[in-house]
Amino acid sequence: MTEILSAPHTIEYTYTRSTGPVIGAFLTGLRDAKIIGSRGVDGRVLVPAIDYDPITSDDLTETVEVSDTGVVTTWSWNDQPLAGQPFDRPFAWALVKLDGADTALLAAVDVDDPSKIETGTRVKARWAGNRIGAITDLECFEVQA
Repeated sequence: MTEILSAPHTIEYTYTRSTGPVIGAFLTGLRDAKIIGSRGVDGRVLVPAIDYDPITSDDLTETVEVSDTGVVTTWSWNDQPLAGQPFDRPFAWALVKLDGADTALLAAVDVDDPSKIETGTRVKARWAGNRIGAITDLECFEVQA
């Protein structure tokens, strides 16, 4: 029988990263109830905004405001939320492609039953009442009527 080697290991991030002008613009936008993307080298609008092009690795500096409405491109039902998740009741996780964006943003969708969401569902952002410039300023998305 082979003995399995094991050892305790803690994953931690013991550094601080400054946001810089592009990610800072994204977070400031959230504080102001706006969603900001960045324009890639090929012209695509990437949301959330990032400061480098994922294809070429070039620095990105141009920011673009997109709509806070969009369409669900794919989703997953979460019937047993864990501590720290957006809701303490069942909800959906979804990739939402916002109007004006070429990529999708991962976010919670506040629906109480999986029959109320599908690929192609139109959604709108629900903003936190007290916004501070953090990702949690975008509380979730809600299905549009």
